[in-house]
Amino acid sequence: MARTLSIDIGGSKIKAMVLDAEGTPITEREREKTPKSPTPDAVINIILELAAKLGEFDRVSVGFPGAVKAGVIETAPNLGTADWHHFDLERELASRLGKPTQVANDATVQGHGAITGHGVELVLTLGTGLGTTLFINGIAVPNLELAHHPFRHGRTYEEMLGRAALERDGEKKWNKRLQQALEQLHRLFYYDSVALGGGNTSVISFDLPANARIIPNISGILGGVRLWDAPRPVAQLTGANH
Repeated sequence: MARTLSIDIGGSKIKAMVLDAEGTPITEREREKTPKSPTPDAVINIILELAAKLGEFDRVSVGFPGAVKAGVIETAPNLGTADWHHFDLERELASRLGKPTQVANDATVQGHGAITGHGVELVLTLGTGLGTTLFINGIAVPNLELAHHPFRHGRTYEEMLGRAALERDGEKKWNKRLQQALEQLHRLFYYDSVALGGGNTSVISFDLPANARIIPNISGILGGVRLWDAPRPVAQLTGANH
């Protein structure tokens, strides 16, 4: 049975764990701080260190905080976009680790660990930035970078709901904005459910709508197994040569 090394790259921490074919953890979750200068080489070196600690595995899943197309990084706003633009992280990790590898947006991977696979399901990760993925009957809509679309007063969702906004403006304002964002996104997608993940869910203080729920951060790791069973969106396959 395949053992999956599942990696969650975040703006503040990089986490990893090995899972069995059912998504049950085989190892403890290891974590390291994201490098202060998070270049591709620096992040990959952390991943190699974590992999060495965790022992044997057969394949690799990676959740990345930005737009990812066929394993190639298109944007990395919280890691330094210029360094990452068009970087083929999937190919590089497959080569360095010697195992089949898949790289996808971190909200997509986390969503795979939480969705039901039925209807329209939105996943939002509230961390350093704002991750967003929309699933339709279990298939992810590719490259949905809602975080960088206008939200209020000419500022984007991420500018109003990222960690910097929370620390700058306080929990009361941040919660009010999140409540408004959920209402606005529901009118946009009329989703059946929304799953909220990420470290900043710990400060949510209002009553969530009936179709909303908070999911544990471990979903970002557990989704790494389901990623291998999910069809890759057609748009992500374009130009792929993995």
